[in-house]
Amino acid sequence: MDSDLLGGVVSSSYYEIRIAGFLPPEALLDFDQLNASVEPVETVVHGSLQDQAALQGLLARLETCGVQVLEVRRLRARDPSDPEPTA
Repeated sequence: MDSDLLGGVVSSSYYEIRIAGFLPPEALLDFDQLNASVEPVETVVHGSLQDQAALQGLLARLETCGVQVLEVRRLRARDPSDPEPTA
């Protein structure tokens, strides 16, 4: 969790984004908390994003890279002790 400018706690949300085909490496630049795993016909990006603005920024980056977003899901808050999902 991070603090906002007024000192309140800002909770990030955990997302899973499914993309058709392969994801160009530059697509996740500046999104350090995200991971990508390749599945048979799609790439799954998963990780925490600070807020809706960060999600919109990521979706704009993916559009710029020309990838087709198949699905965006907001998942329950992720426990840091949980293992990362595997492909």
